This record gives sequence, C-alpha cells and structure tokens, in this order.
Amino acid sequence: MNRLQTRPAPAVTVTTRGEVTSAAPDYARAKLLAVLAKLDEPVLAVRVKLTQEPNHAVAKPSTAQATLDLNGRPVRAHVAAATMQEAVDLLQDRLNARIARVRAHHRHHRHDAERSAAGRDHRPQRRDLDVEERRIVRHKSYSLARQTTWAAVFELEAMDYDFHLYTDTETGCDSVVHHDGATGAYRIASAGAAPEAEPGIEVSAHAAPGLTVADAVARLDLGGLPFVFFTNAETGRGNVLYHRYDGHYGVITPADQ
Repeated sequence: MNRLQTRPAPAVTVTTRGEVTSAAPDYARAKLLAVLAKLDEPVLAVRVKLTQEPNHAVAKPSTAQATLDLNGRPVRAHVAAATMQEAVDLLQDRLNARIARVRAHHRHHRHDAERSAAGRDHRPQRRDLDVEERRIVRHKSYSLARQTTWAAVFELEAMDYDFHLYTDTETGCDSVVHHDGATGAYRIASAGAAPEAEPGIEVSAHAAPGLTVADAVARLDLGGLPFVFFTNAETGRGNVLYHRYDGHYGVITPADQ
C-alpha cells in the first residue's frame, strides 16, 4: 500500500479578508490538498489567506497567499489576479514551483536565475499613495539568520520573498539578497565587506550607504525601487526600508542592533 494513502492530510486553514465569496475557501482547500497529495514529505501545517481588495480600479484585486510547513521547512507563495478563482489557480502553480525549488536545493547547489524570476508578474500590485500620505506603519525586528550565500538564496526562493535580510557567515556582515529587476539574476549587497562572488550571483563591491531612516525614505521615494538596503547611521547595522502593498512603508531591523 502506498504510504501516502495512509497518512492523514493536514488541516488547511483558510482565512479571508474583504468580500471574498463563500465558495472561495473550499476551492482553495481543494487546490491545496491537490498539492499535498503529490508530496512524500510530511506536511505539518497549511495556512491560506485570501484577500479581496475593495478598490475595483486595481487590475488584480484578488490576492492569495499560502504558507506550509514542509517537514519543518516553511514554504510560501503569494500571488494576485483579476479574480479569486484565478488567484487560487496561480497560487497552486506557484506553490508547486516553490516546493520544487526546495527539493532542487537538496539535489543541486545552483539555481537558474531566469526561471527563479518567472511568475513574479503575478505578485500583488502596490497601492499608489501620494508621497505626503505614506507612513512607516510596520517595524519588524528579528535576529538575523547566519547563512551562506546559497542558503540565503534558498530562503529567498522558498519563502517567495522580494528580498531576504541575513548575516553572512563568511564576513559576519548584514547582507541582503534579491532578484535583479532587469535580468532576474540574484544580487547581494552588504553593510560591510562583500562576500566572495559565486557563479550566478552578482555581488556589489560597495558597502550599503550609511543613512538615517528619514534619509532612506527620501531615497526610496526618489529611486522608484521596491526597497532600500542601508547601513543605519545610528546603529551601524543593515536595515531594509520597503514599500508595502498598502502603499505605506515597512522597515526591517536586526533585533540585536
């Protein structure tokens, strides 16, 4: 007997926000259970969040996000679409792709940067607020993981992040890894000494600029980028100021700075 048939499927917890149809949670559960049915690894928990934006002028007002615990390894996907059904379908596809990358990481130590960037057109759109309206509405502080370059890339891919802030094991410096918007390649910047270059990863030779948070806000507004990585002028640690999907700002800092 196939052991997958004897393992009970974990509960798929679905939460909703906004005017999500009553049928959408069940549809999402069915799609996520189809993903789980293909897995050999134990899945310890599955959480899905469906959000329907009230602004009908937004091209992709339906967003779907899923996070599953794959035998202790979090895997996440986040998409947006014109309808909730389309968003859930895209979520299923993207989650399958994230899981495949987690598995590939254990078989190979390199990734195809062009394929890594595929599907990012389905990410939620950022609400367009006037500069005067924007505020820092979220401040996240946590102990940064000490990781090698490729472990940081793996974290970026598995969690479907736009960027990942970590401490490089080689240099001991706060660093950030992200996708280059033009090429899809991985790029790394550091708050201190740059890590050794790896094939397929572009490393900035210049340390992140020393800025105050106010300076970083001004640079983010002027540069048109999704985030700014900088060395906090007061603490000397690497910080990230980023645009949130609601149009405001968020900032991430090391907990022990």
